[in-house]
Parts: sequence; structure tokens; C-alpha cells
Amino acid sequence: MARIVMKFGGTSVADIARIRVVAQHVKREVDAGHEVAVVVSAMSGKTNELVAWARDASPMHDAREYDAVVASGEQVTAGLLAIALQHIGIDARSWAGWQIPIRTDGAHGAARITEIDGSELVRRFGIGQVAVIAGFQGIGPDNRIATLGRGGSDTSAVAIAAAVKADRCDIYTDVDGVYTTDPRIEPKARRLNRVSFEEMLELASLGAKVLQVRSVELAMVHKVRTFVRSSFEDPNAPGMGDFHNPPGTLICDEDEIVEQQVVTGIAYARDEAQISLRRVSDRPGVAAGIFMPLAEANINVDMIVQNISEDGSRTDMTFTVPAGDLDKVRVVLDQIQKDIGIDTVQSESGMAKISVVGMGMRSHAGVAAMAFKALADRGINIRAITTSEIKISILIDAAYTELAVRTLHSVYGLDKQ
Repeated sequence: MARIVMKFGGTSVADIARIRVVAQHVKREVDAGHEVAVVVSAMSGKTNELVAWARDASPMHDAREYDAVVASGEQVTAGLLAIALQHIGIDARSWAGWQIPIRTDGAHGAARITEIDGSELVRRFGIGQVAVIAGFQGIGPDNRIATLGRGGSDTSAVAIAAAVKADRCDIYTDVDGVYTTDPRIEPKARRLNRVSFEEMLELASLGAKVLQVRSVELAMVHKVRTFVRSSFEDPNAPGMGDFHNPPGTLICDEDEIVEQQVVTGIAYARDEAQISLRRVSDRPGVAAGIFMPLAEANINVDMIVQNISEDGSRTDMTFTVPAGDLDKVRVVLDQIQKDIGIDTVQSESGMAKISVVGMGMRSHAGVAAMAFKALADRGINIRAITTSEIKISILIDAAYTELAVRTLHSVYGLDKQ
């Protein structure tokens, strides 16, 4: 017998028919003797509808009331799944985040989990009850519902798994695992059997949409073994009930991965914008004077490249931001340009970031050079480069995104079995 947390995303619970299928997945684990908690998202499209209603009511709405509205989608799903489970003879009870309680900070709309008391859930496990928990929500210091940001149900599931000391956290979605790259771009992309926490964190933050970044951070900190699985497979298909090796991708500690590839996957993010600051005064405090106001405006700055002039008095600085934030960036830079001493501000949208990720890069030379040569051979110009121990990110024109992904996927042999 084991303790399992199962999470089902919006497409997995899109309608009553899908919720009945989810109930069968849960029944399979209950029948195997496991203690089970289930975390659910809102039905597909429902959160977008609720967000639109809140914005229509008032563009400048109270964040606390916004949370009260958008959190209702998960509560509906949790109640419906509990009813479906009861219908097939399983003792199940739905839970809102505040009932557990899942405690968060006060950042309504993008709250972070601070504490979970799993004692009552564990007590209910002891009497054979399945907990069906509304994801994406908790209770803030003001004693009101607080939501965790888009994709927050992944974070809810991993946090609950850590709180109840689950043996495994299964994230069910509409894909059957983590792939070497997006199969819609490269049909030869392969499903990975295992990915390290560090690699998955990089892949998630660099554009892979399988898991929310914060959920991977939590899994890594608390060593929560996490499986990415498909809810669209037959719940009773061969192997689905295999506790140790179910179909999907295991995200785990690096020590559990025997054969480490040099490169694990290729991620990409479109809709990047490049900002270039020309002939900036080169003195202490200039970088802080530029990037602190951007941070205060909640603008996420990514790649940063700096060049210093020959005489050391001036510098050029280039960085990237999401294209949707470009107008906000221009407003901030207009306000500080004169005080900081920036001669010219240039900006360009229509960029894409292509990233090569792999733990094996730590001990293999020439990985970056291989990428640069492969892209050059295809006539793809590189605008900026950043690196870490296990990743290389390259900024290119967005028009070359698919060609770059396929090229790098091939040059590192990821299309071979």
C-alpha cells in the first residue's frame, strides 16, 4: 500500500464524461489498496470565462473578490468528481483549499503557499476516504481565499504530496509525458522515461508547458517523485496500475537516473522582445538603476548581455522581456533614461528563445559550439546567448523558431532511439 496524490488538469475534467473517466483512474488506485488524494483544476475554459466576468464587472477589480470568483471553478470540479466517485462506490469527500487548510501569503492572484496542515487528510486516509481537493487556491493571512496564479493546481498537488508525505505525485494531463521537444514541431520527438528535477525546472521555465515552474521547484525542494501521465489513456490498460513504472515520465532526483544524456531536451519560447541600451554611462549602480524600476513594474527580464567600450566610460546593454511587456518597458525607460545616462533606447519584437538543456553538459565540452555551428549552417543569426551549468539559451528571429528547434534536436541525436 502507498500514498498517492493524483492531479487532473482542465482538459482531463472538461465535461461530465471526462470526469467519469477520471473517477475510473482514481478507482484503479483505490482498488490497488493505495491511500489517495486527488487535486483538480477547473473544467477546461472555465477559468478564462470567470476571469472575463470579473474584468467585465470592473477593469480595476478588488483582487480579493477576483480570487473569490476565479477559485469557484475548481470547487465545482471537486464536488462533481466526489459525486462521480460516490456513484461508483468510493467513499470520497470534496475539499476547498481553506478547509484543509492550505495557508498562503497575501499576494492575491499570485499567492505562494506558506504552510499546509495535512493531519486531517491523513486521518481520513486511515478510514479509507478519498480527498478530492480544489487546486489553485488556499487561504491568505486576511482569512480570505487566495489563488496561486495560472497553472497553480500543479503547485497545489506537489505541496499536498509533500505535506502528507506521499510516495508519489501523478500529474495527469492531455500529453503522456515529457518529450525531448514539442512533438508538434518535431514529429521525431521522443518521450523521456526520466528527467531530473533540475532539468525539468529549466525546461519548464524556458517554455515547456507541461508543468508550472513553481510546482517543479517544490518537488525538487521536498524530493517529491512526480509522474507526468495522460488521463486520456484507458484507465485499465495494461501497465496503468504499475506502481513503480507506469506509462509517463518520472521527474526525480538526479541520482535515480542511471544513463545521463548530454542533452535531454530542446525548449523554446516565442513572443520575446529585445531591448538594447546604447552608450550607457559605465559607473557603479547603473545596472541597479535600470533593472530595479523594471522589477518594481513587475516586468520579468530574462537574457542580459553587456559590452564595455574600449575606454571604459560607456557600455551597451541588451536584455529580453516578454513581447507583451514591451510598452511597459518603454514607459519605465523613458522615465529613467536621462538620469541614468542612456544615449539611445532600441527595441525589437518578433524574437524567440531556443534553449538546450541537459545535466550531461556539466562534463562535456563543445556542446555550445555544436549548437552555434548547426544554426550557422542553416543561416540562422544569433542575437544573444546566455548559459548556465545545464542550459544554453539562444535568441533568434522568431521566423526561424521551428527550423532551429528541429536542427538542434537532430544535431544532438535526440531523434534517435
